[in-house]
Amino acid sequence: MSDVNKTVQKWHASFRKATDFDSWGQLVEAIDEYQILARQLQKEVQANNSTDFSEEQKKTLGKIATCLEMRGASLQCSTQTKEEFKLEDLKRLENIITNILTYNKEFPFDVQPVPSRKILAPGEEENLELEEDVATGHGSTDTFSPRAPGTLLPRLPSEPGMSLLTLKIEKIGLKDAGQCIDPYMIISVKDVNGVDLDPAQDTPVASRKEDTYIHFDVDVEVQRHVEKLPKGAAIFFEFKHYKPKKRFTSTKCFAFMEMDEIKPGPIVIELYKKPTDFKRKKLQLLTKKPLYLHLHQTLHKDS
Repeated sequence: MSDVNKTVQKWHASFRKATDFDSWGQLVEAIDEYQILARQLQKEVQANNSTDFSEEQKKTLGKIATCLEMRGASLQCSTQTKEEFKLEDLKRLENIITNILTYNKEFPFDVQPVPSRKILAPGEEENLELEEDVATGHGSTDTFSPRAPGTLLPRLPSEPGMSLLTLKIEKIGLKDAGQCIDPYMIISVKDVNGVDLDPAQDTPVASRKEDTYIHFDVDVEVQRHVEKLPKGAAIFFEFKHYKPKKRFTSTKCFAFMEMDEIKPGPIVIELYKKPTDFKRKKLQLLTKKPLYLHLHQTLHKDS
């Protein structure tokens, strides 16, 4: 069997693995597999010296990568929307992957190939040593350029006898804080299986840095009454930053708060190594140094 046939066979096996996880309801594993396969396909599309596939076949592979990303995004969204990419739609692509070398029909979905950029698969991000950022001259400024304003949501309406939680993200301690470009956080509320309970929220880019700290000073309104959070739920904080040489936004570390930690006042929580483990099964501390995520909690109760 030729190398290219082995590659196609491997892609097909990955596709089946991902869709199996998806159909079994193992959403975190399915999302991981979709992202890994999307990145493998994108790698092939971007390989300038590859003659294994024609330009038309590469275009098809790029469109499959788009569909994989769309399905992964659908699984990460807790509410169903018109834009949701369904599993049964994705399964229509299995035959195309298997027969990519002879496939010559029109692609079944009106999508564009993923733009030429890195797709990060969980566990495939490099350990972040920021020499490339130093080489670009970034990281020497004390403030960060304004970028996207974030997707923070307003506080929910109050309900009698119910509490709402405001989390002020004050700062995060990192040994290489000054070298992080356009840092921001994604805040999400997950159940015990790592599935979204509410829409994730992005903070704006951090306001400033100071020594080993990046300051956010931003309020995040948790989009569910505290009393309605299920047992085993947790609030996750993913720290993201831009890597110019590799042209993608990377996760550096994450932190989380469990339900028994919800109480008014300041709290510091530990930082863990990527990839983000929403099931909290294989946690590795980011550092032994006393560097943490600093938060302040406010509970609003309508009596």
